[in-house]
Amino acid sequence: MKLEILEYEFSVCQIKNTKQVDFSREYVFLSKTADEISLVCETDCVPQNTVAYKHGWKALKVSGVLEFDMVGVIAKISNTLAQIDISIFVISTYNTDYILLKTESFDKGVQALTLNGYVVV
Repeated sequence: MKLEILEYEFSVCQIKNTKQVDFSREYVFLSKTADEISLVCETDCVPQNTVAYKHGWKALKVSGVLEFDMVGVIAKISNTLAQIDISIFVISTYNTDYILLKTESFDKGVQALTLNGYVVV
């Protein structure tokens, strides 16, 4: 499986509302529940109305379109990284998945994935 490195630093945020979200950016991941609005965006465009945030994330994109009947894609990646004590933050979209790792663990994580047969570009 091929994973693409995204050349951005990301932040995971909890926001009050979406009024200040810059949807013109290339990567904006938004989820809303009855309890909160969560946003993952490039660190340089974190809204001012952010309630809480965690900076310092880098991302890998699973290349290609993943069919809905594919099983275990994230489980295998997660297990590979968990074995070396790296936690992840996962975002799934209609087409594919994104795996965020803390910046300080990113190189170690990429190395582990590569050693386990993933092609990281």
